Amino acid sequence: MYRSDDPAQGHGPVIAIVGGGASGTLAAIYLLREAASRRTPLRVALIDRHGRHGLGQAYSTTHPAHLLNSPTAAMSALGDDPGHLTRWAAEAGLPYDGFLPRGAYGRYLTESLVAAERSAWPAARAGRITAEVVAIRRGSHRRALRLHLAADGRIDADVAVLATGNLPPAAPCPVPQGRYIADPWEPGALEAAADGSPVAVLGTGLSMLDVAIALTSAHPRTAVHAISRHALLPREHSWPRRPAAVGAMPVIRATGDAPRLTRLIREVRTSAAAHPGGWQDVVDALRPQIPGIWAQLPEADQRLFLAHVARYWEVHRHRVPPATARRAAALSSAGRLSVHRGRVVAVSDRHGRLRMGIDQGGSATELAAGWLVNCTGPAADITATAHPLLRRLLEVGMARPDPLRLGLDTDPRGALRGADGRAVGDIFALGPLLRGSRYETTAIPEIRGQAAALARHLLAGQGAARPGSAA
Repeated sequence: MYRSDDPAQGHGPVIAIVGGGASGTLAAIYLLREAASRRTPLRVALIDRHGRHGLGQAYSTTHPAHLLNSPTAAMSALGDDPGHLTRWAAEAGLPYDGFLPRGAYGRYLTESLVAAERSAWPAARAGRITAEVVAIRRGSHRRALRLHLAADGRIDADVAVLATGNLPPAAPCPVPQGRYIADPWEPGALEAAADGSPVAVLGTGLSMLDVAIALTSAHPRTAVHAISRHALLPREHSWPRRPAAVGAMPVIRATGDAPRLTRLIREVRTSAAAHPGGWQDVVDALRPQIPGIWAQLPEADQRLFLAHVARYWEVHRHRVPPATARRAAALSSAGRLSVHRGRVVAVSDRHGRLRMGIDQGGSATELAAGWLVNCTGPAADITATAHPLLRRLLEVGMARPDPLRLGLDTDPRGALRGADGRAVGDIFALGPLLRGSRYETTAIPEIRGQAAALARHLLAGQGAARPGSAA
């Protein structure tokens, strides 16, 4: 078991990162790069409960048809080196048509972490720890924080960074557990469902398409029935994209007043209609503005967006590569992928066969399947999470939900606010946990920006070096 007070592990402050996926790996990379540039002693503990350091849920897949949903040119781990990933792919001899396999991107992240370690050695070091953090408490004898592990171990640290990624959603109604897959990206979760029986999937977004591709590839008889309230599929990337000048275009006009949702929708529609490059250029130009716009929206407008607009934004914002769209179309033509509009309101298990009642808004229907997979996207209410660490932090008042309960409440730097509303600068969050305050915070460009800013903050002056210091 790793012990942060073991002198053999090196010198300097200890920063523990909870979560070894893309968010946690980017946080570790930027901390190591910042330490190398400052020649600052540092120890980073990258903790992942499945031991998938650098991969996480998103990039641990080995299926060759699971592709990045953004062009490779936009996915560099290093914001100051946009061509870093494309050069890496070329040097690795990886052929691709604009969109790398997700498994290859996981390899890229792990190798980028190794390179950051090498550049920071020997002053700064990183340890990869396979464990589940279940609690954080204050007041260890040498460090400000003590992280308690499920296996009765502990890690003492000066700072903790929560990079837990997207939290799995809850079931929409009581569900028999035997044939229900709550999180398809848990290791081995889909293996049993590849038995040739029909599979019902909750949700019609990116995860549904990946699950449908995986299950239909694993068994020639598998058919997938995808169910969602809107029955909307992600739009296809226009590829190859022609150069566009829209990146510098102010899609949203600046005014002296706080933005309102109705005006924002009107201006986006007007821009899409007027711009020769089409709506995809407008959406991509708007994306960097979203966190600032979201923070200025009145809470009532934010809630209105979540209830009535979010799904339409998501299918245009999170698009699929042409190859994925072609696969989905082929499955639909073959009768192996069907999309149903409605809400699953009841599920029963009749001798190993699931029967689902679907409310279609005034009418009801029933669907039979062998398995039910939840792909409805990130949990919409963090106060209902089953994640042991997040639940514990909320219970003891070391964290509180944001007003929309999409994630955790933080200050602008990402420092957690406790139940009293005060931010103490030794526990931070980044990535999807900031969805309530930034909304657009789940993709690599946003997360790498957060990781870089956090690394600069923690290693500037004595912020990370002095146990218990406040931001």
